[in-house]
Amino acid sequence: MGGTEATVTRVADALDALVAQHNRTDAYGRYRAPEKNPSVTSVVINRDSRALPQVRELYPNARVYLWLHDQLKPGSKRAGWLASTADLLRELGVTIVCVSDSQRRGVEAALHTMRIGDLPTRTIYNPIDDALAPDDSPVDESKLVFFSSPNKGLKFTLDAFRELRRRMPDLRLVVGNPGYKVRKSVLIDGVEYLGPQPQARMHAEVRTALCTFFPNFVIPETFGLVFAESNAVGTPVLTHDCGAAVEVLGDRSQILPVTVADRAYEVLLSHVSPGWRAGPARVAASLGMFDVYAERIKVWREGGRPRVGPDPRFRLAAIADQWRALLAG
Repeated sequence: MGGTEATVTRVADALDALVAQHNRTDAYGRYRAPEKNPSVTSVVINRDSRALPQVRELYPNARVYLWLHDQLKPGSKRAGWLASTADLLRELGVTIVCVSDSQRRGVEAALHTMRIGDLPTRTIYNPIDDALAPDDSPVDESKLVFFSSPNKGLKFTLDAFRELRRRMPDLRLVVGNPGYKVRKSVLIDGVEYLGPQPQARMHAEVRTALCTFFPNFVIPETFGLVFAESNAVGTPVLTHDCGAAVEVLGDRSQILPVTVADRAYEVLLSHVSPGWRAGPARVAASLGMFDVYAERIKVWREGGRPRVGPDPRFRLAAIADQWRALLAG
């Protein structure tokens, strides 16, 4: 599952909460079709405030919270959804829950721009499984992993890997995704595409990798379970200072700056398929664009790999307590 879906299921399980799904007709455990229930005291809307009229009708006595997992840029589609329900957001006294302080600052700025900045906001991080921890899995120093939606910088990642592989021919990259935004895979020496896999398989792949190679600056992570879970199993991340990366990782040795050249390169090639990017990638490599990745990975392979582990801020038990406190307030 993707990060948002995994987070919703973990929190719902921890709180023993019902999950109403608009496209569901039959009940399955805690997952239900929407139905009128005046006894419900709290409703958390996932992502889309356009559900507010239905929520008010079905759960007339509930306090309402809007759980945002995305960046909220003025003028964007998601900002338009929020603006279209501004009056109802105020009428119901909706509290907006964000998944990082980084995202929350952006949301508050967007709310102010849209002149609905008087709504209360709160940060509650996405949780990771309490059982995640390093174990005695052997680390393969020739293995890098990328596990995320392909639109989060996979094309750039493959370009960078081509150059890494040229310099270190034993390197390989294992790629997985949650099963959406799937694109045709381009054959690149050293790249293995796993597609969607059970979470336990993904975690096993990450445990044995030198690092999670995630040079994403295309779509900023509002939280980034890939960061938190990688570190929790003892695997460092190599990523960029973008979105919530610094806040979640808290370790500058795992983070690289985003340069003007990086952004210009991706703007020029954003609509070019991976199979046609080999030539431009070679030119970029000759200009040193991918040197920083090669240098960091070389250091990590020679004994300088960061030692990382679970961050107590993201433990499910702690996050569940924060949700209970919010809903009881």
